[in-house]
Formats: sequence, structure tokens, C-alpha cells
Amino acid sequence: MAQQRALQAPPSTEIQGLSRRTLGVPALVFMIIAASAPLTVIAGGTPSNFAVTGVVGIPASFLVLGVCLAVFAVGYSAMSAHIRNAGAFYAYISQGLGRAAGVGAAWVALVAYNAMQIGIYGLFGFASASFIGSKIGAEVPWWLTAAVGFLIVGWLGINKVDLSVKVIAVLVGLEFLAVIVFDIVALAVQPEGISAAGLAPSNLFTAGVGAALAFSIAGFMGFESAAIYSEEAKDPKRSIGRATFIAIAVISLFYAFSAWATTIATGPSQVVAQSQEFGPDLLFVFLSAHAGTVAADITQVLFITSLLAALIAFHNAVARYVFSLGREGVIPRRLGYVSPRSHAPVAGSLVQSMLALVMLFIFAVAGIGSELGPLYPVLTFFTWLTNTGAFGLVLLLVLISLAVIGYFRRHGEGYSAWTRIVAPALAAALLGAVFIMIVVNFDVLIGTEGTSPLSWILPAVALVPGVLGVLWGLYLKSARPLVYSGIGSGGNGDD
Repeated sequence: MAQQRALQAPPSTEIQGLSRRTLGVPALVFMIIAASAPLTVIAGGTPSNFAVTGVVGIPASFLVLGVCLAVFAVGYSAMSAHIRNAGAFYAYISQGLGRAAGVGAAWVALVAYNAMQIGIYGLFGFASASFIGSKIGAEVPWWLTAAVGFLIVGWLGINKVDLSVKVIAVLVGLEFLAVIVFDIVALAVQPEGISAAGLAPSNLFTAGVGAALAFSIAGFMGFESAAIYSEEAKDPKRSIGRATFIAIAVISLFYAFSAWATTIATGPSQVVAQSQEFGPDLLFVFLSAHAGTVAADITQVLFITSLLAALIAFHNAVARYVFSLGREGVIPRRLGYVSPRSHAPVAGSLVQSMLALVMLFIFAVAGIGSELGPLYPVLTFFTWLTNTGAFGLVLLLVLISLAVIGYFRRHGEGYSAWTRIVAPALAAALLGAVFIMIVVNFDVLIGTEGTSPLSWILPAVALVPGVLGVLWGLYLKSARPLVYSGIGSGGNGDD
């Protein structure tokens, strides 16, 4: 009996943990913004949004979503002052909606973050291979350059988190610089003059608004990731909330301004047509014509490093989810192994790397001889997986909003009704509406024509693990009650 209790017991507090008091607010903001990949959104996501939806008011969509996410962050940030756990969504939902629901959320989060991270390899491979190939005059396989990125990400993942932060800080700073240069040139060229058409609500709330918002929300994914680093933050009670609000403000305002600059660069009447003609090359074609080839080349390199920064950020997020679940015995405890030297979640990092490698191999083989040609990794690997990830993450945001209400029903002393009930309920309604838009427009997001099995298979990839996770949580409740009782509690404390 004693041996059985030992096997069921929650992990000892003596188990090696993550680095403590390592990351300040600036570091957290960089990690958040890296995951959202500013240059990738402006160069890749925004023209695609214009092209597919035909909506001129895409810049306004970032402001609308920024307000929605700021409302979400009210309760989310308040809850972060009480819960410190590397498996943020998992812990929040466990303590707000119940432990079994928390396990289900953790499995959805694992799928969603993995899908976002692994899918980016498709665009990274395409962009880097295309750029190198254009310079050396020879075709370079996309999977080869993706493999190089894979090695860099995997190496950083098993080292100290502050090393990843330093790399990301440089890359994100250069991203902002590149987009700012584009914005300045766009405002200087202005073929149709300065116009507020891109920011006008009437140009957003048209027939294509659902697809437009569904596209744009993907640009924010990663904004919630500060809580994942709560065990490594210098002042988690304050820094998580501050970093989240700062990141939402920076992302929404910067994206809105730069997307508006895109309409100025082409002229509002031409932005949809030129986005349909050039797609993700629109920014580079514009800079090549108006700022010179060197400027366009530098921006393309920074576009590639933007993708690398996002890969690093999402890799770190997945590794910490695996660590959190392993530490608490929800999955095999050996997956909670942390290096005593670097304090990195080595087991979680290696698991994520192995899954990424398998998916890279599968899509590389499947793409041999594809009729899609060089765009194969973008139209399949990148598009399918990142939209699946966004689908899962927005669903989790809705559940988190409900979990905030549940949590503060028991721990609401000192908080206003706005923080405890009104803001999270409003966030659940707003983000629930965005989630429905994603479901309704999922075939548009993944680029399929007509009814396609992918429009329900890919969402099922995110949802089915959630159902299985709930069932696993219920099994733990009956078969391993001590493990069940510790779900979502790891990493809390006042130190």
C-alpha cells in the first residue's frame, strides 16, 4: 500500500525546477511578440488577408481584436497573480473549471502550440530556400533549410531560457526596424494620398468581416504566453499582467498602423488586387521598387529570422507544457526532467523536437512531385497546421475566460465585479464569436475550394485530444486520486 501511495503521490518539491527569477517584463514582452512574429504578420498574413477576404478594413480588425484581448487580459492577468505554473492554460482551467477539464485543456494546448510551431517550419523552409536559391541560382529543397532551423531551435531549447531571450530580443528588434522602414517608405510613396479607408469601420464590417477577423486573430497568437514563464519571472505577481497588457497594446497598434501603411503603399483601391497578385511578396516587391534591391533583400532575411524567432518562442511554450504535465504525473514523470545545469525543460524540449522532426519528414516525403510546386510547404504544411493551432488556442481563450469567473467565485476577495465577472464574461462572449467565425470560415482559412474533409478533420485534430484528456483526468480521479489532487498546482507559491 505504501508503495502504491508513493507511485500516486504528487511530485516532490525537491525535484529540479525551472530557473527562478530570470525573466523581467521586457524579456517576457519579447517572448510574446516573437511568437506573434510582427514581420511575418505584416509581410505574410496581412496581404493574404486582403487577398482572400477582399476587405479593405483589415487594419481596423487589429484594433477591434486588440480591444477584445485587452478585455480578456483583465481577468487573465488578475488570475496570474495567484497561479504560477509553466502549463498556464492547464493550471488556470484546472483551478477554475475543474481538474479533468484542465487535463483536457492541456492536451488541446499541446496540440495547438505544437501545430503552430511545427507549421511555421513550412513557411520558414519555403522563404529561406527561395531566398538562398535566388542568390545562388540553384534550387534549394525547402526541407533542407527547415532542417537547419530545426537544429538551431532544438539547441536553444535545451539551453538556458535567457539565451533564447537574448537571441529573440535581437531578432524582434530587427523585425520592428524592417517594418518601420516599410511604413516610412509607404507613407512617402502614397500613390493615392493619405487615406483613412483602411481604418474605417464601414470597410471592415462588410460581408467578409468574419473571415477577416478569423485571419487577423492568428496574428495575436502567443500574446497569452507570458503566463507560461510565470515560474521563471522575476516578479510573477506583477510582471505577467504588465507584459500581457504591453504586448497586446504594442501588437494591436503596430499591426493596425503597418496594415494601414500597406493600404497607403498601394492605394486603398488597389490593395486587394495587388495582394491577390503578389501575396506575401507584396512588401518585398514594393521595397525593391521604391527603396532598392538591397533594402528588399535585407527585409527578406529579417522575414526569415522573424519566423525563426517564432519557432523558438513556440518551442519553449510546448516544452514548458510538457514539463508541467510530467512534473505533476499527468503524463510520465520522466517528461518533467529539467537539466540541473541549464534549468531548461530538456525532456519537453526533446519531445517537441522529435515530433517536429517526424512531421517535417512526413510533409517532405508527401511533397515530392506535388503539383503545388515550390508553394507546397506554404499551402499545406504551414496553412493547415497554423490554422489548426489558432483554432485550438482561441477555444482555450474562451475556456480561460470562463475559468476566471469560476476561480474568483472562491478567491475574489479584493477584486471588483469588473475583474471577477463582467470582463471575463464579456471576453468569453467576444472571443466565442471569433471562434464561431473561425469554424464557419475554416475552409477559407486553409484555402480549400468547396466542401473539403480537411475543414472538419483539422479542427478534430485539436478537439479530440481535449475530449480524451477529460476522460484521462476522470480516470486519474478514480485510479490515482493523489495525482488528481495535485493537477494544476505545481509551481505555485509566494516566493
